[in-house]
Amino acid sequence: MKKFLLCSVLVFVLSLIFTSCRDNKKVDSVEETMENAGDAIEDAAEEAAKATEGALEEAGKAIDNAVDATDDAVKATVDAIKTAGEAVDKKVNEIKKD
Repeated sequence: MKKFLLCSVLVFVLSLIFTSCRDNKKVDSVEETMENAGDAIEDAAEEAAKATEGALEEAGKAIDNAVDATDDAVKATVDAIKTAGEAVDKKVNEIKKD
């Protein structure tokens, strides 16, 4: 009985020594690092998508504003040409009368 108990204790102690000497930190560290890297990549992709979306919206607004400004400029030019044409016609008529 003593031999069995001593052998059991010896096996237990040896298994405890070998099990506790394994380097679990490296395995956990690598897994954690990979997980953190994956999370960081995912976060960066989401932020880039949000930034791109915002930039595209701003570009669309700028294009709309440019179109509106161009329309206003064309209308103002047409009005100025009409006014100039009327002034020329008026002067021509004045000259013809004299």
